[in-house]
Order: sequence, then C-alpha cells, then structure tokens
Amino acid sequence: MITAASVGTRWRICTPWRQTAGGFELEDGWLIELAPSPRHNIAARRIRDIVTAAGADSEIFVDGGGSWEISTPAGIRKPDVFVIPHEVLDAAIVDQFPVGISGRDVLLMAEVISPGTSSERTDRVRKPKEYAALGIPQFWIVEFTPRPKVQVHVLDDEAHAYRLARTVHGGETLEVSVSADRPFTVRFDPKTLGELPRDLTDL
Repeated sequence: MITAASVGTRWRICTPWRQTAGGFELEDGWLIELAPSPRHNIAARRIRDIVTAAGADSEIFVDGGGSWEISTPAGIRKPDVFVIPHEVLDAAIVDQFPVGISGRDVLLMAEVISPGTSSERTDRVRKPKEYAALGIPQFWIVEFTPRPKVQVHVLDDEAHAYRLARTVHGGETLEVSVSADRPFTVRFDPKTLGELPRDLTDL
C-alpha cells in the first residue's frame, strides 16, 4: 500500500494515504490532496446518478472518487465520474479492493471543477492530456458555479487529443451519446448541478 509522509513532497512511509478524509491522487510521484466541497460532491453524485440511469440497459458501471483508483501515465487519479464496462469491474473486484482500474478500460471520465482551488488547473489542463493519451473516448468538464455548464470533449484518434464537441449551459439540454456494449444517450439540464439538495436523500 502506498503511504504518505506529507502533502507536496515525494511520498514515503508514514500513514496510509487512502485513509485521509479527502484522499489523494498520485501525480509524478507527488501526493496531491483532494478536499472537495459538499456542493462539488453533490454535483458529482448527480452526474453519476444521471449517467447510471441513462445506461441502465447497458453492461456498464458508473462511480467516482472514494476507493476507486484509475491508473494513468502520471500515476493514480480519482475522477469524480467514470464509466467502465461491467466485465472490467468484475475482474478488478476479484483481484483487490480498493479497486485499481486501468485508464485504458474507461469509456468516459468527468471532472467537476472546484473554482479557485489548486485542482482547477489540473482538471482543465493536465488531466485531459493524460486521459487522451489513454484513449478514453470522452471527457467532460463539469461546472456547478457560477453558472452550471458541461463541456463535452471527444477524442480525436489521429491527434491523440480531445476536441471540444459542445458546451451546454444551465437552462439548456445536454444530449450526448456514450459508447458501450449498447450505446446510450445521456440527457439532462446542467442547471440541476447547481441546485441545493431538497432533503437528506439528495446529499
């Protein structure tokens, strides 16, 4: 198990890095602390729920954060949302938990932006390059404030990079197809990502 001595330095044995509240990502041998806000987590959960419902007839698994670890050229990422084939999940859970997933098996990644934090540039600039290098077909940048919007980036196989396919703001409808054993279409209004929860079941 990888363990962390401190944030912002090369990792060395001390306390289990997965046991911290927000968790860490491993980037070029450096531990990067994750400290998402409640509103960030609510938006990420809503995206996961929406994609899960849309892909109900496909053999996929949708989740993000927590104990899930996606391997990339930089090290380990904990995306806010990821979609994988169910067969990949089955094989990974048999092997170990926390679950390590190869980024090359991912169908879709999404990152929820936390404005003004150190993670914002990583989510906008660095992660798209890592995910494109792995051949992940789609990458979404999700914003819940100040005005909710979703940017859908699709992979250009020849350029090995993403191109912006569409940007959809709150009050509009995002409609995008996701590749899977049975391709499915996700439809929703990004406005819902910025709404506060009505009750505890929405947290």
